[in-house]
Amino acid sequence: MEKERSYICIDLKSFYASVECVERGLDVMTTRLVVADPTRSDKTICLAVSPALKALGIPGRCRVFEIPKHIDYIMAPPRMQKYLDYSAEVYAIYLKYISKDDIHVYSVDEAFMDVTDYLSLYQMSARELGQRIISDIHETLGLRATCGIGTNLFLTKVALDITAKHSPDFIGELDEKTYRETLWDHKPLTDFWRVGKGIANRLATYGMLTMRDIAYGDEDLLYKLFGVNAELLIDHAWGREPVSIQDIRSYESQSHSLTQGQVLMSDYTFEKGLVIAKEMMDVMCLDLVDKELVSKSFTLMVGYAKSAPLPSAKGTFSLDTPTNASSILIPKIAELYTQIVNPAYLVRRMYVVCNGVTNEEYMQYSFFMPAEDLEKNRKVQKAVLEIKNKFGKNAILKGLNFEEGATTRERNNQIGGHKA
Repeated sequence: MEKERSYICIDLKSFYASVECVERGLDVMTTRLVVADPTRSDKTICLAVSPALKALGIPGRCRVFEIPKHIDYIMAPPRMQKYLDYSAEVYAIYLKYISKDDIHVYSVDEAFMDVTDYLSLYQMSARELGQRIISDIHETLGLRATCGIGTNLFLTKVALDITAKHSPDFIGELDEKTYRETLWDHKPLTDFWRVGKGIANRLATYGMLTMRDIAYGDEDLLYKLFGVNAELLIDHAWGREPVSIQDIRSYESQSHSLTQGQVLMSDYTFEKGLVIAKEMMDVMCLDLVDKELVSKSFTLMVGYAKSAPLPSAKGTFSLDTPTNASSILIPKIAELYTQIVNPAYLVRRMYVVCNGVTNEEYMQYSFFMPAEDLEKNRKVQKAVLEIKNKFGKNAILKGLNFEEGATTRERNNQIGGHKA
């Protein structure tokens, strides 16, 4: 029989805000600080709110205008590269204790670790090891962290999200027994990992308001409501989770895709939206070339502004031969855009997806372009990549990037849609 596993999950408290406090030499726990771009309107979302502001009832992902006017606080412009640098330093601390093979990075500020085989090595309990790691993070970088401990990944995340908040040392610990004893009747359901408002509302319609209700609920009804996902919901209701970190690391998707997406800063006309579609496909083509991938199926999704009577438009074009040639794909995405988008509606969001990407063969053939023209296009793309990699993304640009409404120049200085 396999021995019981021990997992820990560490979360960096108010990560972006904490980094900004540390950089300013301020106390993370007492400083009132939000991370938000002051150059945008007061409707912009705060990327992080410090614990001192959260203690005043300010939610973590509020908009700037939602912070009461009488509260004084520091607004720190986002510095995404700085946060990634700190995240890398935190990961280096994890590696002092745990092999990378037993770590699953869940997000920039959160990571799971399978510590089963390390407890006897260090002669520590999981709680003692978790405390050692979060103390090391604070002593080395000045960042505060919380820790969840569990016998599977689900219980570890729940211990982090719910139990640790009420623990004096910010460490929560659960197994299946203590989970059922302490959290089976916990409300709201949305506090639990992977239970969103939509799922909770559908369950509430049938009187299921707690994990206990789900555990003893009608399984046929649950499968009718959620399909195969009901199995996961039922497992979690009982505190079970069959997936391990090793399962995650060994998983390989049967199909692969690449996506480019952006939410525009204002509503765009049909013509300006067309510029965005071509820019995004141009960036996508360079990404494909850089990764030595090709595709023959591309999807465009355009989200309209709130004033439009329809939410979005979507379409796909397919080619006979996989390619990453911008000289083929930019005209094709422009053609698709004009086919699916209503010129009378304003545009606010856009996504380009390369479906089913495959490894590139050196010589590409196409009915749309002679082989020698394809080879010339490929050499140009390779040269552009070399220049961008050496001198920066804005070192070489196209005339397209200077048309009205173009965003690539600004986005090249961003990470995740925010200032780098």
